[in-house]
Amino acid sequence: MLTNAAKYAIRSTLYLATNSSEENKVGVKKIAEELDVPLAFLAKLLQQLTKNNIVSSTKGPHGGFYLSEFNGRKTVWDIIGCIDGVEKFSQCFLGLPDCSNENPCSVHFLVTSFKNKMMKEFKDKDLFQMAKEMEGENEGKMFDI
Repeated sequence: MLTNAAKYAIRSTLYLATNSSEENKVGVKKIAEELDVPLAFLAKLLQQLTKNNIVSSTKGPHGGFYLSEFNGRKTVWDIIGCIDGVEKFSQCFLGLPDCSNENPCSVHFLVTSFKNKMMKEFKDKDLFQMAKEMEGENEGKMFDI
């Protein structure tokens, strides 16, 4: 459902939520190594996230990426909207153009409840909240995907 770009963007942003601050910025090379993500691709994604105020960055010898308090209040839904767009969540899972509640495909109602639950989670929890919950559930292994 999500592109690799969106998955990498979510993972890197959650990584920043637990491993960075305004005083402790993280370079793109370190993030790419830690998450096993292509460096050039991640650099472009982080640039896009920065442009959309989801991630903060500073240039220079002590520069890097981090989440400010403002950034940390953004959601996974914001990241998806920035990278992939949210249209996929309203489209038919099977790609049928005429699928709707009035004209459902064979999996419409099964997938709709799943999509609605996922959208609610992505919209309701900010990045700091989600990273904290994931870290607790995975005992520090949240990025070993």
